[in-house]
Amino acid sequence: MTDPASGSSDRHAQLSPASEPGALKRAYSCFPTGVVAVCCSDTDSEPLGMAASAFTTVSLDPPLVSVCIQNTSTTWPRLRDARALGVSVFAHTQSALCRQLAGPAEHRFDDVTPQIADDGALFLPDSAARLSCHIHSEVAAGDHTVVLLQIDALDCDPDVEPLVFHASTFRALEARPGLHPLPGAS
Repeated sequence: MTDPASGSSDRHAQLSPASEPGALKRAYSCFPTGVVAVCCSDTDSEPLGMAASAFTTVSLDPPLVSVCIQNTSTTWPRLRDARALGVSVFAHTQSALCRQLAGPAEHRFDDVTPQIADDGALFLPDSAARLSCHIHSEVAAGDHTVVLLQIDALDCDPDVEPLVFHASTFRALEARPGLHPLPGAS
């Protein structure tokens, strides 16, 4: 930190204790994340799913992604029993649908016509990417469970911009002139 009056740098950062939930939430909100739906067709062939913003890629070999599920979720115990889970990466135009899937379970699929794969994985229409997965493993992590999902099949549309969650709001990505992709990235 720099003192505006003297121009000198303070070498001691002022940090809040991690035990302060408000400070911790503010820090977490500084990191942008993709937003996904994790869905399946339940035993009665009804759509079942939830929105999740704690999602990340993990491994190419084997192909793994992770999603963090709050331990109080009443949807996850039902999803966990599915033969296959569909992960849909929300498109930047789907913020209302994302809110709907984060809302009351009985209204999550109102006016939505999901796509169902042969394995029972369920996908949202017009999503940026669709991953058919099965549970690889689960790790207890505080008030959440980290679920590693192994990808069995996938489809994506690189021209569809993803929905991003940052600073407690939905955002779209913006191309920046002069910035180039990393070598080898496609």
